[in-house]
Amino acid sequence: MEPLGERERAVLAFEGRGWESPGAKERAIREELDLAPVRYYQVLNALLDDPRALEAAPVTVNRLRRVREGKRLQR
Repeated sequence: MEPLGERERAVLAFEGRGWESPGAKERAIREELDLAPVRYYQVLNALLDDPRALEAAPVTVNRLRRVREGKRLQR
């Protein structure tokens, strides 16, 4: 299995940061990662199912998996 790419590692690191508001986060996604917020969340969601991401950032990936599962259960 090849390692995560630079963009994937950057997305995981970015998601590990705290944000004071959704607007600030979306602006930073555009400015720092040069991604549209929709594309960012597509990449992030795919990473949550990637075992390489779990190995690279277990705390972040497990936290986001719990959030995602909680949202699924609310539907």
